[in-house]
Amino acid sequence: MNREIIVKEAMKTNLAIIDPELTVLDAAKLMKKRKIGNVLVVQKKLLIGILTESDIIKKVVAEAKNPKDVKIKDIMTTPVIIIDSFVTIEVAMKTMGKCNVRRLPVVENNELIGIITQKDISRISPVLHDISREWHDITVRDESYYKKQIFSGKCEDCGIFSTNLKNADGKLLCESCLDSLKYE
Repeated sequence: MNREIIVKEAMKTNLAIIDPELTVLDAAKLMKKRKIGNVLVVQKKLLIGILTESDIIKKVVAEAKNPKDVKIKDIMTTPVIIIDSFVTIEVAMKTMGKCNVRRLPVVENNELIGIITQKDISRISPVLHDISREWHDITVRDESYYKKQIFSGKCEDCGIFSTNLKNADGKLLCESCLDSLKYE
């Protein structure tokens, strides 16, 4: 009997977490030490961004900036698409493919508990990796699918950090701000 594998079973839990006020050099050293390609940017226990090798190459190296002088918060990717720990790896791979991302921080009860990457899923199911590549080849990013995702970051209305931001008319809003829109 085959059963579907959920994200919680495939994710990594030994997270590389870094403060947004540290420098890109600090992040690069942590990535090198841990032999990974990204760090999760957390402030006051809330995920506010992700910094990848690609961010460093495009936003620091290619711009001839000194990594000692650039703060993580200035180049990190934010907001971050997140995924629930109890969805299937098929859903995670579809989200990665349609949103043109290779990593998804995993959240359970609004708390960051892990990260799942295309590599993690490819180890479990190489077929899913091929499907993801096909989705990526069809379109760079499916904007309508992307807008329906849940994000972690700063609410564009009230400014608080949330792991449950949703797109409303092109703005990422927390639950409180979304609720206040319903009553206006």
